[in-house]
Amino acid sequence: MSSKKMDAGQKPKVLKSKRHEPAKYKNSSHMVSVFQFLQKFRNDEVLCDVRIETNFGKTVFGHKIVFISASPYFREMFTFVAEGKKDYVERLKELDFKVLQLLVDYMYTGEITITKENVQIVLPAADLLQLEYVKRACVGFLQKHLNPSNCLGIKSFADLYSYKELSLISEEFIKKQFLEVVEYPEFLSLSSEELIKLISSDDISMPLEEKVFECVINWVKYRLNSRKDFLPDLMEHVRLPLVSKEYILDKVVDEPLLKSNPKCKDYVFEALHFNLMNSVDPASVPKTIRSKPRPCSLQKVVLVFSWSPTTHKSVTNWYDPVTNLWHIAPEINRYCKECPTAAGLCVIKDKLVFSVDSELELMSLGLNTLD
Repeated sequence: MSSKKMDAGQKPKVLKSKRHEPAKYKNSSHMVSVFQFLQKFRNDEVLCDVRIETNFGKTVFGHKIVFISASPYFREMFTFVAEGKKDYVERLKELDFKVLQLLVDYMYTGEITITKENVQIVLPAADLLQLEYVKRACVGFLQKHLNPSNCLGIKSFADLYSYKELSLISEEFIKKQFLEVVEYPEFLSLSSEELIKLISSDDISMPLEEKVFECVINWVKYRLNSRKDFLPDLMEHVRLPLVSKEYILDKVVDEPLLKSNPKCKDYVFEALHFNLMNSVDPASVPKTIRSKPRPCSLQKVVLVFSWSPTTHKSVTNWYDPVTNLWHIAPEINRYCKECPTAAGLCVIKDKLVFSVDSELELMSLGLNTLD
């Protein structure tokens, strides 16, 4: 036998150098192809070792090992309790067949399609099966589609199933878009407790307190016989003293629902008294929650400064974009001949800062400080 020939059983050493380190290779399509075969086997009911009964007696087939791998719910079911030895599960009979089928498909493929028609039944089912990715996808879908016409319904849905994240997101949206939300039918379906929680909040964005009054009256009149007794409790949270005197005399005083209720009449009297005292001596006005402006609703105005050469005084006016009216601001009592050239102004974090004769004065842009 030639010396060039290897002994029987001897393996060739292709790489003799010690400089070659081990290399790791990964087939990125391997797991996908494996699960594709498993999904095909499931659809054909091949090697399936579990059957789950859903509503109307329909059955979903699958492989325990896949269910255990994808869902903590099934992991506990098949490894720690009696069902682990069974091939038939009855405890999910209340689940919708199509929804469970959709979620089982997700466990095999990692993909799921969420629609406005199925999101409200997919989310509770995914929550039950502890499929966190699907839950986050549903919450994200609902958040993306929040609008003034459906936000109250989404908030109610989130509260029903204790989805805190979705509830907080919906609540924040409702408060920011409150003026639009009250125009849709969902608002009229709120309970008295839900309505009180909203209108008592400092955070609702409402440029005019008149709108809060109007939405309360509309809510009561929608189902007058069953809701009229709630009116005093609701009016307690309407900040009626912040409503203009003209509006109170024109719209509030003669409202039949208020005239027929002694407690509500007291709130109207309080508002008129507030307006009177505020016009005479603002410092003497009693401070109550109903006379406190909502921070998110303070109106923005436009200040205009000018100099009167005849009176030698600085003149300040302010314009209200909501009412489209001009008003005279409190007079600056300091004589300042150089104001036309020395004065300057800028805005910092919603505060107007202006300089008069090298002295800085701060004036809030909120109407409550300029009235």
